[in-house]
Amino acid sequence: MHPQNPFQNNYNFNQLVNAVPELEAFVVPGKFARKSIDFSNPEAVYLLNKALLKWRFNVNWSLKKGHLCPAVPGRFDYLLHARDLLPKIEGRRVRMLDVGAGASLIYPLLATAAFNWECVGSEVDKEAISYAKGLVRMNANMMGTRIRRQEFKSQLLQGIIEKKETFDILVCNPPFYKTKSEALAANTRKNKNLHGKEEANHNFGGSANELWYKGGEEAFLKKLALESAEYGQQIQWFTCLVSKKDHLRTFKRFIRKGNPTEIKVVEMEQGNKVSRFVAWTFQNEHDESGE
Repeated sequence: MHPQNPFQNNYNFNQLVNAVPELEAFVVPGKFARKSIDFSNPEAVYLLNKALLKWRFNVNWSLKKGHLCPAVPGRFDYLLHARDLLPKIEGRRVRMLDVGAGASLIYPLLATAAFNWECVGSEVDKEAISYAKGLVRMNANMMGTRIRRQEFKSQLLQGIIEKKETFDILVCNPPFYKTKSEALAANTRKNKNLHGKEEANHNFGGSANELWYKGGEEAFLKKLALESAEYGQQIQWFTCLVSKKDHLRTFKRFIRKGNPTEIKVVEMEQGNKVSRFVAWTFQNEHDESGE
């Protein structure tokens, strides 16, 4: 994990239960007599992440039923590494665009609470937008956050970024799968690995827009790469998580079509899990978006 990630150490469940008392019913004995939860129980996972947000960032949060529960430590790790890309900005707030903010609104919530960034989130799903706006109202420091609807699923940045509008950084957690059936098959495999059977409660929920995109992750990455060149002078750093390492070469090839000045692959380790995001810019090092 990033050295500034506060979730590197074991969780203090006494503090977490104090933050969200409902979590107490799901606390179980873990390894070495430490407290833990059953990570295959979706309610326990939800309450744990709700408690982490409340305890560490004083964020009031809830999750729309049927949507993905974001793992707060990993999501915050992404933001910390993304922040390292930015030059020192003085006299104004950092401006972030979250492509596909979802009902959880996790990245704008974390960025505002931890860094005091100014955030705009885009989303295609009307119900997710309505729920995310409710989260904004639940947190006084989020009142400057704006959520814009992407009217066309075939577009990512077009129709969202306004003329002459600038952002310091873009973040994105793209859908993994090509179709609903592919997503369900993957969930079944994960569930079987956890429980040894296919039918059991699990925490691999998620709505259509969160889980699949026509052509899958690879098609999404290509689209983002090609559209990014059109907004290279309005966004200083583009970043996007990539779940499949095999997609990196294709993604970078399409980014290069726009003649970026720099491309980076940033790897992040959380326990035994290694994730990554690609970062690229079309601006020179001395440029500062928004000036």
